[in-house]
Amino acid sequence: MNNATQLLRFITAGSVDDGKSTLIGRLLHDSKSIFEDQLSAISRTSEKRGMAAVDFSLLTDGLQAEREQGITIDVAYRYFATPKRKFIIADTPGHEQYTRNMVTAASTANLAVILVDARKGVLTQTRRHTYLASLVGIPHIVLAVNKMDMVDYSEAIYNEICEEYLEFAAQLGLYNITCIPLSALQGDMLVDRGDNLGWYQGTTLMDLLENITIDYDVNTTDFRYPVQWVCRPQTGEFHDFRAYMGRIEAGEVAVGDEITVLPGGRTSRVKEIVTYDGNLQTAYAPQSIAITLADEIDISRGDMFVKSDTMPTVAKEFEAMLCWLSESPLGMNRKYIIKHTTRMVKCVFARLDYRVDVNTLAQHETASLNMNDIARVAMKVQSPLVFDPYRRDRASGSFIVIDEATNNTVAAGMVL
Repeated sequence: MNNATQLLRFITAGSVDDGKSTLIGRLLHDSKSIFEDQLSAISRTSEKRGMAAVDFSLLTDGLQAEREQGITIDVAYRYFATPKRKFIIADTPGHEQYTRNMVTAASTANLAVILVDARKGVLTQTRRHTYLASLVGIPHIVLAVNKMDMVDYSEAIYNEICEEYLEFAAQLGLYNITCIPLSALQGDMLVDRGDNLGWYQGTTLMDLLENITIDYDVNTTDFRYPVQWVCRPQTGEFHDFRAYMGRIEAGEVAVGDEITVLPGGRTSRVKEIVTYDGNLQTAYAPQSIAITLADEIDISRGDMFVKSDTMPTVAKEFEAMLCWLSESPLGMNRKYIIKHTTRMVKCVFARLDYRVDVNTLAQHETASLNMNDIARVAMKVQSPLVFDPYRRDRASGSFIVIDEATNNTVAAGMVL
């Protein structure tokens, strides 16, 4: 797939005042992705505040509460494009009490830019953000050592920070990491190389974002197709037409392939692959399609098409890592619903194994979960789910938990 047709989703994360919002603002400005009136507006605001230069962080810190506190609270999404690629940036909160915001944004990201202030080095929050990036399976990590202008662009300080960070990341099984020294304020190594980091021979941040390969971030091996809708027009020439609509979450499928419908286990062959633009012989993740089958099988929303040589797990019990999102604590006796792919089933929490201290990675026994807690749990569902470990496939390995009484989403989970 050509980079120009691809969308790269990436998050920025770091401690307070590491310069995330400034970095994003500078990226947007230097890649000519902001309008003149936007630039004029933030220039005027910067001038009113007595700043000598334009404060690019104003482009992303949109909430009034953030402006007042000088921090990022909610996730600020920004869309921009260059001739090489399209991007969605999520500027995530740095504070521990906004862990749930970061987990939500990171769950769909291809890449994480984790900022470190060159003056402060690797902090507790740096480790926490790296753990969360590892937890949600972000494939690519960039360690952006920011504010190099504040340490006289010291190569020794940069090398020391990178060495400490890579050692920690290895403990989490993270190895696909690129380290970049930069100054978001001055613009060094963001879009242009600048004049101050001649000793660094690697890529600029923008060059990396435009050229990193994300074709393999989707599971291309295991065909997973959750049925979203059964299409039966029953009118005119389509009187006998029956197709199963949805999005391919992993793998590929071709006309003639034998598929198994889970959780029932019946098999058939793919007769047609239908799209708005005409029929296809082969379709790939993440295309949205409709499939017709050679046989009439009782199929409904929530069923999943798979291939018999790469079968997922079908079970009523499983273990998962869970991020609690709700202000109301987990009630072991409360009724909850799991939404997994296109299927919704009632569930109970069978066990709370431990809560993770996201700052130290220590595991603590717990009898309940509060907002922003991350824990290992065991769950039981009323009817079977069709799933893979989250590490193998994000779509079939993730779920949300809904409070049956309030209909609020209370947790996000990743199957182990």
